[in-house]
Formats: sequence, C-alpha cells, structure tokens
Amino acid sequence: MPQITGFDVFDVRFPTSLSADGSDAMNKDGDYSAAYVVLNTDDPALYGCGFTFTIGRGNDICAAAIELRARPLIGRDTDELCGDLGDTYRSLKRDSQLRWLGPDKGVEHLALGGVMNAVWDLAARRAGRPLWRLLADMSPEAIVDAADLSYLSDALTREEALGLLTRLAPTRDERIRQLAENGYPCYTTSAGWLGYSDEKLRRMCQEALDDGYRHIKLKVGASLEDDIRRLAIAREVIGPRANLMIDANQVWDVPQAIDWVKQLSEFNPLWIEEPTSPDDVLGHAAIRRAVHPIGVATGEHGMNRVLFKQLFQASAIDYCQLDACRLASVNEVLAVQLMAAKFGIPVCPHAGGVGLCELVQHLSIFDFIAISGDLTGRVTEFVDHLHEHFVDPCIVKDGFYVLPGNPGYSAELKEQTLQEYAFPYGNYWAGTSAGQAEQAWREGNQPGRIAFASARLGSHS
Repeated sequence: MPQITGFDVFDVRFPTSLSADGSDAMNKDGDYSAAYVVLNTDDPALYGCGFTFTIGRGNDICAAAIELRARPLIGRDTDELCGDLGDTYRSLKRDSQLRWLGPDKGVEHLALGGVMNAVWDLAARRAGRPLWRLLADMSPEAIVDAADLSYLSDALTREEALGLLTRLAPTRDERIRQLAENGYPCYTTSAGWLGYSDEKLRRMCQEALDDGYRHIKLKVGASLEDDIRRLAIAREVIGPRANLMIDANQVWDVPQAIDWVKQLSEFNPLWIEEPTSPDDVLGHAAIRRAVHPIGVATGEHGMNRVLFKQLFQASAIDYCQLDACRLASVNEVLAVQLMAAKFGIPVCPHAGGVGLCELVQHLSIFDFIAISGDLTGRVTEFVDHLHEHFVDPCIVKDGFYVLPGNPGYSAELKEQTLQEYAFPYGNYWAGTSAGQAEQAWREGNQPGRIAFASARLGSHS
C-alpha cells in the first residue's frame, strides 16, 4: 500500500499587477499567487496537489505554514488517509500549537486548506475520478462524516444534514446527466477590473456577451463618479436583460455602503458583493435590509464555517460566496454548503484568483448534484486568466462550466510554470528587482534574514 514519502512546497507568483488583472478598490496591484504543495508517495503515479491563494507578499508565510501542516502526513498510508477524509482532516486540525495561531482563521487555516486540498486531490486520483464524482459517489453518511460540523449544532444538526443529503440521493444521477448536457452556469469578472480603461471595459463587456455570458460583474467603490460612468457603459453594452453585479471588496463602512449602493441602483445590479468588512455580520444584515431588492453577497473572505453560520442566522446575505482556499478545504466547504441549503441561500462560490476556478467548479457541481438540487439563483464565478498554467484547466463554453472528467481536484500546476514563476528563484522573478531583493534577503545579505535555500521551500522525502 502506498505511503506518503514527502512533500514539496512552492511559493508561486504571477505578475498580474502589470496588466491590472484582479484590480479592485481594495487591492489595486495584486500579483495572483499560490502557496502550492505536492504530496508524494512511494508510487510515482500517485500524488496529490493543493494550494491556497494569495495576491503576492506573504505568500511565503503561507508556504512555510503549509510545510508545518504537511509534516504529520509523512509515513501515513494513503489507504488510511483517503479512506476516512474526515478523520484525516481532524487529525491535522488537532495540532493545538498551530491551531492557537487561529483558531480556524488566518495563515494556519489557509495552510490547513492548502494541505487538505492536496489530500482530497490525492483521494480523487487514487479513486480514478474527478473530485465532484468522488463526492457524488459517497453515501450521505460518509459525506456528513467528512464535513466539519463542529460549533454548528445550533444551526445545523447531523440529523438535519443527513436529511438534506438523503432526500436528494435517489435523484443524483438525473442531475449529473443534466450537467453533462448543459454544464454549470457561471458569470465573468474578467470584464470589470477597476484598473481597466473605459475602452477596455466596453470591449470586454461585448466580448463576454458574445461568449454567451448573461451575468457580468464590475468592481466598484473607488469613486462614485467613476462607478456611475462605468456601470452606464456596461449597461449600454449588455442591455437591460443581462445580469449586472457589483463588487466593492470591503471598502465601505455600513452607512456609506447603503448610500453608495442606492446611488447605483438605477443600473439594476443583481447584487452588491463585499460591501463592508467581511467579519461584520450585523453590518451586512443592515445593508441587506436597506438596499433590498438588490441582493447582498459575500464570503470570499469568510474565514470559517462559524462566520457563515452567523450570516445565515442573521439573514445577512442573499448569496453565499464561499472560497475553496479560505475555508479549510472540502471538509469545511461541505459544512457551509449544507447550512446554506437549510437556510435556502444559493451558493455562488468566489473564484477570482489563480486556480480557484479549477477548484470551485467541482464544489458547485457537487452542491447541485447532492445538496441543493437546484440551480435557481446559482451562478459560479469565472475569471479567464492563468488557466494555461494548469495540467487540467477548467473549460467554459457559452457561459457554462463543462463537467471535469479527469481524476483529481484539477489543482496540478505544470512543471514549466513552477520553473518560471516560483518566487524568487524562478526564471521570471530571478530577473526582476523584486526577485533579486528577495533572494538577497533569503540568502542572508541583510540582518534578520529568513533563509530558504531555494524556491522549493519544503522538500521532504
């Protein structure tokens, strides 16, 4: 039986700030990044890939935390790890010294998510199935056993979770056939980054419409005058029937959010996303009451399932935008999806970052197959960049995700990408001032150094 023999961790960064891809009112110059881990076994054909997402500086901290989170897996039997994915998750989470740094939030939680993403990828590869299919083939009891339901019993009991899954279990195959034929609906954010010129915004909106999208999202929040002008351009291009969403990326206080959204209401936005601090449950509830019928969406910075529990209990949101890397992988995602189904809130995952589209397609597909059974109000984000760096990139046709067919979680980066964009020693970064400065720091040319011998931060075998 194969065992985990070691792992490799990479600090991978892409210079997206140069083209303003990913720019918004809060994050103007992000370099989309992945703290990436590969779990190796003594069978060269069996491995697991996972990551967590950042936008540049600090990605090395996540990579270092991933190294700490992954160490206990060395020597573990893969049949044991993959046979009880709930127990594997809980065994890693029980490290009280690492957990104290959160708990269930911050870098230690991002790292747990990255490592468990790799474990789930390993499990799907071992089973010879894409992740969504691995989950869809699990019994309701096995799914609930894998889900992290801790601290949730006042909102969702184990019995209620089992009931939700059992109700839809007999008709899963019908929904799989539906998705195989039609795909899963998505929206695009690629048209609306805040750093784009008006000309590029107009062109990208038209291209999105021509590509079959009927849900298009724009970034807002830096300037009301600019927002009014840009939303007018978007509406002119896409017409009154297509759905237009707006995203403030947390820049407003609650009263400011209410006033700003009301002034943009003439453009009939479907939702306002992240209107204020992601931790402000009552603030979101107040905004939701004030801007209705415009919906409120949030969740990409939802640090854990308990925050989502409170958002649901307080009737604070209309759309749940969980993130595949902010939460602690599939185990915690399952808990949020189950709660959302109980409270009747559509799950529309966040995917505005490197590799997130590859992951969330599996999560949305499974949600429809086994948990919600409904596509009403559900649309998953798609951002059309950086997919070329993945061995198994997601595919979108006419505004719909195509069902992934290859084994795994679609998380594996190409070796050429690692050689080019691993920070700071990859071919791209080694020739930049940022890469050279970081190399000098890491190699000890400055006091207080953090020494990493190479871009391969943790190489354990």
